[in-house]
Amino acid sequence: MRIGYKLFAEGYSPREIVRQAERAEEVGFDFVEISDHFHPWLYSHGHSGFVWSLLAAVATRTARIELATGVTCPFLRYHPAIVAQASATTALLCDGRFTLGLGAGERLNEHVVGKGWPAVGERHEMLRESVEIIRLLWSGGYHSFEGKHLRLEDAQVFDLPDTPPRIAIATGGPDSATLAAEHGDAIFATEPRPDLVSAYGASGGDGARYVEVPLSWASDESTALRSARAMFRFSVPGWKVMAELPNPVNFEAATELVSEDDMATLFGYGPDAADHLAVAQRFVDAGFDHLALVNAGPDPDGFFDFFAKELDEPIRTLTPSG
Repeated sequence: MRIGYKLFAEGYSPREIVRQAERAEEVGFDFVEISDHFHPWLYSHGHSGFVWSLLAAVATRTARIELATGVTCPFLRYHPAIVAQASATTALLCDGRFTLGLGAGERLNEHVVGKGWPAVGERHEMLRESVEIIRLLWSGGYHSFEGKHLRLEDAQVFDLPDTPPRIAIATGGPDSATLAAEHGDAIFATEPRPDLVSAYGASGGDGARYVEVPLSWASDESTALRSARAMFRFSVPGWKVMAELPNPVNFEAATELVSEDDMATLFGYGPDAADHLAVAQRFVDAGFDHLALVNAGPDPDGFFDFFAKELDEPIRTLTPSG
């Protein structure tokens, strides 16, 4: 079992994100994972630093902890050639500690360049072509590519690591699970769904299984739930809504009626380690083996201390209960 920490770039300034990554390494996390957003989910979050600058800073300020994007959409706001170059440079800066998480994106971040928002089937086709382009460029030398959606013309990435980064592909259904098995090295999910793990394995996938585990630590339960609602209520409507709304103000409106009771059904919350472990167990039972712990509580350093003293050892011993 590998345990990671979610760097919530939408909720904290770039300098604070780098500091939290350093603290995550200090207290024993195996990896940090960070989203690649242009906008925050909620207007009230107030931040959304550029992920590749953040990763470069974290890479040079840490020595052991692994880094991952969770996740990058490589075909609208970016071209996959740029993602291939950025990820190769990141891997070099951190001596191979980097995993490139890729996904089909959200309108929230990708519409800003004015290219429209394709249907999910088309986005999966574009994601597949993007992975092909990225792997081509990682193989060295000049390459061109002519796909149904994407083109590459006579391009080479000159600074490449000896071993290419692992690619984890975001999975929310059987189609993306099959895509991950056929074109990726790992899967990335946000829900405790055994069907995703099963579909990945049935299609031949045998790599790492990343997932985000929603927790909210505070010294009392009411504070923890209040903070979880303030920071993470955007996740309650589910992925079909999260992928489609265009701006933070829309998420503010769509989640206005989300209650603290709603958050309690999803999050481990409060000061008791047993409650947090019970939520983590759901994801272990679903078949995931790389748990990225989200802290929606108001005190990151309190959470780091809590992890080191009460959560680190028992969460690593969790096994599927079935």
